[in-house]
Amino acid sequence: QVQLVESGGGLVQAGGSLRLSCGVSESIVSVNVMAWYRQAPGLQRELVAKISTYGNTNYADSVKGRFTISMDNAKNTVHLQMNSLKPEDTAVYYCKAEGLRVRIGTRGFDYWGQGTQVTVSS
Repeated sequence: QVQLVESGGGLVQAGGSLRLSCGVSESIVSVNVMAWYRQAPGLQRELVAKISTYGNTNYADSVKGRFTISMDNAKNTVHLQMNSLKPEDTAVYYCKAEGLRVRIGTRGFDYWGQGTQVTVSS
């Protein structure tokens, strides 16, 4: 079935940048929102940023001004440009598709990627 494939994670120094990408494995009918979440060990998963197919965005306060989410609707791909990274940004980052429909006449369902590690050293 549908898979979300993430890439771009890695190790960077504080102040550096990374760009995460997440693509859908197969053709879809539509999706309402794509988002990035993150989870550090022992902590709850939290929303980082989300974007609708119309370009409406929302960011966690902690990343405003530093992260930018974007989506290529034609390719069903979402990106997260992360600048001015801080050690507290260290986490596993998960891509999420909300309301993704794989065929006409069906309801949309949510899908999660497998996660990609982002580590920011001080």
